[in-house]
Amino acid sequence: MIDIKLLRAQPDAYRRAANVKGYKESLIDELLGVDADLLRARQELQDLKTKQNQAGKDIAKLKGSQKQDAIAEMAKLKPLAKAAQETIEQLEPKFHELMLLIPQVPDPAVPVGEDETGNVEVRRVGEPRRFDFQIRDHVALGEALGIIDIPRGVKLAGSRNFILRGAGAMLHQAVLRLATDTITARGFELMTVPVLVNESVMEGTGYFPVGRDEAYLCERDNQALVGTAEVPLTAYHSDEILEAADLPKTYAAVSTCFRREAGSAGKDTHGLYRIHYFDKVEQVVLCRAEEAESARWHETILANAEAVLRALELPYRVVEVCTGDMGQGKVRMYDIETWMPSRDCYSETHSASRFGDFQARRLNLRYRDEEGKIHFCHTLNNTVIASPRILIPLLELNQQADGSVTIPPALRPYMAGREVLK
Repeated sequence: MIDIKLLRAQPDAYRRAANVKGYKESLIDELLGVDADLLRARQELQDLKTKQNQAGKDIAKLKGSQKQDAIAEMAKLKPLAKAAQETIEQLEPKFHELMLLIPQVPDPAVPVGEDETGNVEVRRVGEPRRFDFQIRDHVALGEALGIIDIPRGVKLAGSRNFILRGAGAMLHQAVLRLATDTITARGFELMTVPVLVNESVMEGTGYFPVGRDEAYLCERDNQALVGTAEVPLTAYHSDEILEAADLPKTYAAVSTCFRREAGSAGKDTHGLYRIHYFDKVEQVVLCRAEEAESARWHETILANAEAVLRALELPYRVVEVCTGDMGQGKVRMYDIETWMPSRDCYSETHSASRFGDFQARRLNLRYRDEEGKIHFCHTLNNTVIASPRILIPLLELNQQADGSVTIPPALRPYMAGREVLK
């Protein structure tokens, strides 16, 4: 959620943010109009209550006809106060609804663009492997090795579902364990968190109302399945005031993630790239509301994810995400894209996001500084690893001419020393 005081002071900055992020600029003016009406009604009610209080004190000192006249005058204030209160009650829900729709102002350094085509490459690490034989994609490899079964996954749960078997399930767990060991070794506290949460938590982290169509809902219980452990990790300290000395909070979790992919009909339907459920190791940071501190942690969580990809010896690139592709609440965002031979391109496997105080305001997540002043925290998150999407480059880049797949050395300790799948 944005700071309404900043919006009042800098409306043009928010109009531009709406424009470059693909939102309607008219939302800004609509909110300002409702805000002005609400402020006016609240001031009117306050003035009327002040008059009523003063009149009550004056009446106690009067007698006779003067007292009756004063009582009659005070009675006229009651319907006016009631009308003002009713106006406030009508405007507050609309104000809250609009506040949830206004996008965060992006960092000035963020490239402007309409969609992913406007993202800017920052660096490349590693070289894509060149093959001297006809390669197979991850589905053909997985079926031949008996480790991926998509048809039966579809039979059980519909399109965009899958089953990992035997060594495939072990490989999936191996990458999650490698990522977990990497992030905990870097000082992040591992947590086990709910993946079915109250809708208020989804709203607090910015996934509702924008993005609601992407979530699986349990309407009977007013709950939703999360698309990332970012949601419960970030909301863990909601409605709390932390001490500055206890910041930053650095948390990580392994969780199953659920996404309807409602807006991706006909897109990336083959294989394991865009699916309805997957497992992910997520990292979340809660820090002071200082731009330099927040930016430093952004680079840190990005480096944590890169460390896992380097351990897996996978070629990747880092891109800075443009305004039109970064989402409502983000101040700045990087994607990591790993080379996938079957797609013949770098494809997204990680996202590192900095939100400023956008999520913290919605969650009422605050801290007290050394002088006793209360501030909203800054929040950040990034994928450490997500599987089975990462199995696409792992299988395809490590395949051999005979259809076997070499297991990267970093994963072998988690595979009981196994070096090859065949």
